[in-house]
Amino acid sequence: MLGPVILAASRSDRMRRLISAAPVTKQVVDRFIPGETVDEILPIVRELTDNGLELTMDVVGEDITTPEQAEAARDAYLELIDRLKPLGLGERAEMSVKLSMFGQALSGGHELALANVRPVVEAAAEIGTTVTLDAEDHTTLDSMFAIHEALRKDFPRTGCVIQAYLFRTEEDARRLAAAGSRVRLVKGAYKEPAEVAYQQKHEIDKAYVRILRTLMEGEGYPMIGSHDPRLIAIAQELARTAGRKLDEYEFQMLYGIRGDEHLRLAAEGHRMRVYTAYGTDWYGYFMRRLAEKPANLRFFARSMISRG
Repeated sequence: MLGPVILAASRSDRMRRLISAAPVTKQVVDRFIPGETVDEILPIVRELTDNGLELTMDVVGEDITTPEQAEAARDAYLELIDRLKPLGLGERAEMSVKLSMFGQALSGGHELALANVRPVVEAAAEIGTTVTLDAEDHTTLDSMFAIHEALRKDFPRTGCVIQAYLFRTEEDARRLAAAGSRVRLVKGAYKEPAEVAYQQKHEIDKAYVRILRTLMEGEGYPMIGSHDPRLIAIAQELARTAGRKLDEYEFQMLYGIRGDEHLRLAAEGHRMRVYTAYGTDWYGYFMRRLAEKPANLRFFARSMISRG
């Protein structure tokens, strides 16, 4: 099982330095993270939307150690929103945020994260779009859900993410599958202990289907975060069984993975949203992409060998 090893490496400063220094790394990272600045990412936004796709945009970075860094993360999102405004994309380009970037792990972090993320949600609403709160490791989730609930009082389309591998998620899904909610379901990409999370792929897949059924049968708006062809087919069948129209749910996939499938689903009339990350602090995001799927790791290894 290489996934847990890679996730452990994502927290290692030594591995960060080693991988960041490798000459081939940037070329491989570009597959998943197509830019470091807003100027670099805007042409990608135009290209994807011109092809009938939608986006959720993530300014990468998680290792926040000071309130000033949290404020800088807030300002990076505000800059992005300001630059998106003239494009008039509305909810075709939304934001995804990790509350760790907004100071959640610092002293007084819950209040600090809420204070920093609220201006981003407000600015997104002003240009006709919204924000989804990403799920991180299980110790942060009670705070994330509380912030989500607080934001929805003024901005009811604020979304959140739930992770199929956590035991708690089936109960969370039942609570969240209410009118007006927007919920992205993913398998999960953090190293979690057996006390709180399924460890085997088949267990995670079965939990994913159970949770997705709850969301599809509920009154909210499900967002299917998966590249798994079998789960995508199951999602389509669950949507049909629940009597959902094509605009009453959406698929979400990562930039750089299964691009042909993005276009196929969009051509069939599905809402297909591409999770598009950018920024300079890419290491943690990149390592989780490697851990999620062996094919991603093989791609990286082949690139390292071919450039060696």
